[in-house]
Amino acid sequence: MEAAAANGPKKEEKGASGIDGPTNPMVTPLLTDLYQFTMAYAYWKAGKHTERAVFDLYFRKNPFGGEFTVFAGLEECIRLIANFRFTEDEIAFIKASLPPSCEDGFYDYLRGTDCSDVEIYSISEGFVVFPKIPLMRIEGPIAVVQLLETPLVNLINYASLVATNAARHRFVSGKSKLLLEFGLRRAQGPDGGIGASKYCYMGGFDATSNVAAGKLFGIPLRGTHSHAFVSSFMSPDEIIDKSLQSCDGSNVCEDFVGLVQTWLSKLKWSHLLGGIFGETNQSELAAFISYALAFPNAFLALVDTYDVMRSGIPNFCAVALALNDFGYKAVGIRLDSGDLAYLSCETRKFFQAIEKEFRVPDFGNMSITASNDLNEETIDALNKQGHEVDAFGIGTHLVTCYAQPALGVVFKLVEINNQPRIKLSEDVSKVSIPCKKRCYRLYGKEGYPLVDIMTGENEPPPKVGERILCRHPFIESKRAYVVPQCVEELLKCYWPGRSGKAREELPPIKLIRERCIKQLGQMRPDHMRRLNPTPYKVSVSAKLYDFIHFLWLNEAPVGELQ
Repeated sequence: MEAAAANGPKKEEKGASGIDGPTNPMVTPLLTDLYQFTMAYAYWKAGKHTERAVFDLYFRKNPFGGEFTVFAGLEECIRLIANFRFTEDEIAFIKASLPPSCEDGFYDYLRGTDCSDVEIYSISEGFVVFPKIPLMRIEGPIAVVQLLETPLVNLINYASLVATNAARHRFVSGKSKLLLEFGLRRAQGPDGGIGASKYCYMGGFDATSNVAAGKLFGIPLRGTHSHAFVSSFMSPDEIIDKSLQSCDGSNVCEDFVGLVQTWLSKLKWSHLLGGIFGETNQSELAAFISYALAFPNAFLALVDTYDVMRSGIPNFCAVALALNDFGYKAVGIRLDSGDLAYLSCETRKFFQAIEKEFRVPDFGNMSITASNDLNEETIDALNKQGHEVDAFGIGTHLVTCYAQPALGVVFKLVEINNQPRIKLSEDVSKVSIPCKKRCYRLYGKEGYPLVDIMTGENEPPPKVGERILCRHPFIESKRAYVVPQCVEELLKCYWPGRSGKAREELPPIKLIRERCIKQLGQMRPDHMRRLNPTPYKVSVSAKLYDFIHFLWLNEAPVGELQ
């Protein structure tokens, strides 16, 4: 996860690759666990440090009780790898942190260490992904790749978790609603705030309140005013400049305050609205007028400081109607407390009654935004109750991933010196899938993905229209034949090192967001639903299945009964 420092992120120099350094200046070769350096020294001491290793980065279980995950964080990983160098200051700190018995030759080795011999094969950022499938395959000298483990896991873990959380909120809200990320003040520090804004946008949100994230990543910004702004006013009498130029510039309203008060009186005595409200709060009215004078083209008011239906909505509508007289169109209102379903429906009726009685086109369709500690469950409940909310502002539950704090990404050795390796466990879900693999997504006739399959590196790829046996990696009875209508290879080369292979370009965030939305739209609805979603099938080829179990039996010690 990346972030800005207190005064914004330091712009990193581009490496020889032409790729910028990490967004967050704290992402350096030292952003790792101490045991990566102790292992690197032990590898070097044993002469093993240059041995060619292959690691898989993956996760074991989808988050939030769901059956899908959005892959995010790849660009920051590539930025780190492209600029991976130790400074003399960093080497001095490592030397001071390791036992004095460590030989100086190791620090000379670190001085020459970079990622030119490393290769990264990855699923594209923004893809929908599933447990056990490698998100990234990292190949290179074992000591260097181990030094990359912790930062890569760190950069992928939170990014994928919060992007998935955003996608789940998008799914429950529906495609037509505007989703606004308002989480900066509740995020886990600047890192969490910046990272959340970036990856929530990637996961399907439309805008953020976070100005720094808007500057860094080009994310659209949204925001108006708080309750403090409303309660800071006492009465309309304190408004000094009451004039407003018309939208087309042709004339000037000299007393906009008086015009608003005239409209408020009309609303009060309206036969459609009569009796809904009496005297409204005048300090709130003053705040709305002041805000409208400042932003006549973008007037959106927070209406729940005092009383929504008896004060906030009538005051807002009076100001909106006055703006309309001079060619401006108010944006709408925000509800931040109370019964959001009921209040949104009543507000919509109020808007529609005004449109009907005063013949103001589109007044009934003004935007209603809701905030107030929203999450998947509350939005789902609003949908079931029926509501008129057009936009949701979501903060704490979104950016903190309140429902699940971590994804559980792991980084496992699967091959060294062309020899497959396996990690065994009494818990079958923790047994690793050995050897360098290729991964494919197989699609059915209706265009939905049916299954992801892993094969050995040298196996022929699945072919369209050709029946292939897909097996559960560990459960013998779970198997199925699939005849794919489309085959998509998942792992692509994003960092070729010195291999000479073509490198996939890192697209801008808007294209990643579009890719993510498209991916989510391709999934079968039963995989996506909130309650009891159908697990997506992840499989291995018959040949890889046989090899996994051969290696398992070969490596597991045979017990002896006494």
